[in-house]
Amino acid sequence: MAAMLDDPCQPLGWRELEAQAKPEVDPAEGPTNAQAVLRLFGGTERDVRVTLYRDHHAWCPYCQKVWLWLEERRVPYRIRKVTMFCYGQKERWYTDLVSSGMLPALELDGCQITESDRILEALEAAFGPLGPGMNDPAVLALRQLERLLFRAWCQWLCVPSRDAGEEARGRSGFERFAQRFDAALSAEGGPFLLGAFSTADLVFVPYVERMNASLAYYKGYLLREAFPAIDRWFIALEGRSTYLGTQSDFHTHAHDLPPQMGGCHASGTAEQRHLAARIDAGPWPVLGPERPDPETSQSTPADAAATALARVLKHRLTLLERNPLGPEGLDRPLRCALTHLITGRDCPPPAGSASGLRYLRDRICVPRDMPLHAARRLRSSLERTASHDPLDPMAMAEPIPLRHRRDQDPAPFLAVKAGTPFRRAWR
Repeated sequence: MAAMLDDPCQPLGWRELEAQAKPEVDPAEGPTNAQAVLRLFGGTERDVRVTLYRDHHAWCPYCQKVWLWLEERRVPYRIRKVTMFCYGQKERWYTDLVSSGMLPALELDGCQITESDRILEALEAAFGPLGPGMNDPAVLALRQLERLLFRAWCQWLCVPSRDAGEEARGRSGFERFAQRFDAALSAEGGPFLLGAFSTADLVFVPYVERMNASLAYYKGYLLREAFPAIDRWFIALEGRSTYLGTQSDFHTHAHDLPPQMGGCHASGTAEQRHLAARIDAGPWPVLGPERPDPETSQSTPADAAATALARVLKHRLTLLERNPLGPEGLDRPLRCALTHLITGRDCPPPAGSASGLRYLRDRICVPRDMPLHAARRLRSSLERTASHDPLDPMAMAEPIPLRHRRDQDPAPFLAVKAGTPFRRAWR
């Protein structure tokens, strides 16, 4: 610490940074989180009847639906994580178990089930429904509406428009069904469908979350501003720790959707380009302080920076090795960024490091790596530090792939044991 006081440009060392990190909460018993491999809700492992097979990336929308149901119903379960093909090679042990490789899959009392709706029906039969069940007439009607909304979103987002007229028709087609969803949310007078939070809401969560993110990024369209009841619904969801633990952010969805959806087509308007640039590089919130935040209604937790720091430290060795700058090239720049994260003090990085810092900025995944606000704080510090590169402060990282996300392959991180000592990379 004395060196830092003598030279304000000196970054904190790894030992000093470790002392500032937030201790990890037990993922089995704490709030909903993407890191857990076991959830007990006060029970014991003898109570576990369910194993959920979901993606390492914590991104799959159908996995999110089942994951959220288990968290809401507080059913003890194990988690086994599988690589989605978009991110890397699917594990052989999983394709031996589920020949289709489909995700999610569930094992309940020794019986294997695939396809998210069938999984929810089986869970309802075993543990009771979450409000009206999947085959309740009111829920069935809403499930049909969700599919219509999904198809209208795909038509607008994934089919290129040849002219402004086609773009406008894509928007109006989407808004037709978004208005029906907004009206359904208003029907009972509260924020949720059918009254209290239930399976009916859960069915909409994954793709409406992705609609909110992708339409902002690719169309400059703010779903929550356009539809007040949808905004109230999101606000109510964001008041639930279960949802917050599964919630992604605009950046993650905007860049993970194209290879999954076969492409996402930007409108090219000035508003769209502005919003996309803010989602990519900040500052956050993307609309500034004058307007409501379209990503989240939650204020930044006091421990957001310490949470982000802890997650970086846990995987530091692999992050250093995977970066285009290499371990030696990224070590000091990363410590400069983390020093800014924790202290707020600008710490100019070595010349030529901006691209490596932005490479890491662009590959933070929510909620796999950390919660939304922690990711914002880390991205902000990486960008701020990159902007002080004395050689080329505007240097960009290699572009995020559009056809796949193999740059997010989890395999190198899985090869490092959780207990790998930090001292190997101390300087």
